Amino acid sequence: MVSYLDFKDSMCKDCYKCLRFCPVKAIKIVNHQARIVESRCILCGKCTEVCPQNAKRVHSDSELIIEMLKQDEMVIASIAPSFVSSFAIDDFSIMYQALIKLGFDHAEETAVGAKVVTAQYKNLLAKNDYQNFITSACPAVNEMIKMYYPEALPYLAPVDSPMVAHAKMIKKAYPMAKVVFIGPCIAKKKEGFESKIIDGVLTFEDLEELFTRYHIDLKAISSLVVEDKMFNKAKFYPISRGIIKSFDKYIDGYEFVAVDGIDKCKEVLNNIEQLSGMFLELSACEYSCVNGPCSLIKKSTAVKANADIRHYANQGTSGNDISDLIALDQLDLSCVHQARKPIEYQPSPSEITYILSQTGKLKPEDELNCGACGYDSCKEKAWAVANGYAAIEMCIPYMRSRAESMSYEIIQNSPNGIVLIDNDLKIIEINQKAKVLLGINEENVKDQKLYDHYDIADFLMVLDRKENIHRVKRYIEKTRTYVEVSIIYIEKDNVTFAIFKDITEKEDYDKRLKEMKLNTLQTTDEVIKKQMRVAQEIASLLGETTAETKVALVKLKQMLKEDDEYR
Repeated sequence: MVSYLDFKDSMCKDCYKCLRFCPVKAIKIVNHQARIVESRCILCGKCTEVCPQNAKRVHSDSELIIEMLKQDEMVIASIAPSFVSSFAIDDFSIMYQALIKLGFDHAEETAVGAKVVTAQYKNLLAKNDYQNFITSACPAVNEMIKMYYPEALPYLAPVDSPMVAHAKMIKKAYPMAKVVFIGPCIAKKKEGFESKIIDGVLTFEDLEELFTRYHIDLKAISSLVVEDKMFNKAKFYPISRGIIKSFDKYIDGYEFVAVDGIDKCKEVLNNIEQLSGMFLELSACEYSCVNGPCSLIKKSTAVKANADIRHYANQGTSGNDISDLIALDQLDLSCVHQARKPIEYQPSPSEITYILSQTGKLKPEDELNCGACGYDSCKEKAWAVANGYAAIEMCIPYMRSRAESMSYEIIQNSPNGIVLIDNDLKIIEINQKAKVLLGINEENVKDQKLYDHYDIADFLMVLDRKENIHRVKRYIEKTRTYVEVSIIYIEKDNVTFAIFKDITEKEDYDKRLKEMKLNTLQTTDEVIKKQMRVAQEIASLLGETTAETKVALVKLKQMLKEDDEYR
């Protein structure tokens, strides 16, 4: 399947903003990263506009088209009239020359095709065969109807969009030419590809990048003097009510209404069967095409952009167009819009109930339908889980409740005392063990000052130096307990927490062991002293005996010596 949107993985994680804003929920979450579900996507571009990390980008065909322009073939550009607001110029001849510099052989405004499309609309309306009539100029709306509102298909005009109509006109006049559409719309990429008649699509963002790359300065290009100017009301197409303004007069039997913005379009389509005699100009983008996802207008300037288009459309158009070269009555601009509902798994009610139960939703009142996960209701999210588009843990209230419950249980059942305080030394959280160690008898001490219950010198030092303390021994006089204290400062959250480890039993044991050692040393010292006295007495006695023995032996030795000499 052709991909029209690219993702940057590293910049997208657990945000769900694109999912919240996607009108058809064509987003799935895989390993905490958002992915487009191509089979569901209508390419309205909403996800690219709202992504806070700019993680989604439109796939560009720029390189393909540059290679096309280098070939020895005629390439003609069809550019949407909204170029006026995006590029801040009000003369098509300037854009024409810029496109020629880029390598195009010829360029025209897509409004040339839009004019013929309006004529087709008039012919169909004149037959008065439609209960309601929906314009077919917006490919995102067309896709949404084909996939999600098949009941509205009978009202969708069986007429090519201005882009395709203009391309057919160009191909009719120049059968060997290649046609490149340029505009502010992502959905045109898919429409162009499926039409088999558009050879490439550039967004205004692509075109701006190419102008920069090849040093094409629109401000430096002078306007061409064109003597033959023709008025084309179809140049109003890019703005809200633009299609309606392209009519010379309203058709009897129809009320002409413009609806722009995907949510408003959905509202109309949800109630299409209750409407009658309506000509509906539907556009997926608020303020219509001039505010497309790839337009270059700045945020909050769509109103000015509309004014720019109105001013430009009232000026007329430059020179003759391609419609002069072909027989329009021989041009087939009809198309068939076929329903193509995404093939997806439809879980049973019991499966939905089971999935809901996994996030603690056991009864209807448990379903908050808060939309934090990106889906409009808990049941819709359960359906997405069954289809592999969403994960159980995407339920924010459930995961928060679970995390709070788990952390509470861990804190309360910890064998150590735990205290969490803010920078004003107020107690945010404290467990039962800490209350026992600090001698706190009150049930609720949250928001009380810690210094009312404990010497905060260590805490002040940590807050002042932003340096943690680990395993320092302190004695709590009130409860006569010894504790080993670690104090950690969390700068990001501006909180400090302390862990009190009760070491009283160990301290008592060490104290008893020390006393035992001292007693043993004292006893040993007395024994040694007594033994020394005995040893001294024995030594004294042994000393006298030894002396006498020595004298006797010396005498004996002398006698033996003398006897030996005598012999």
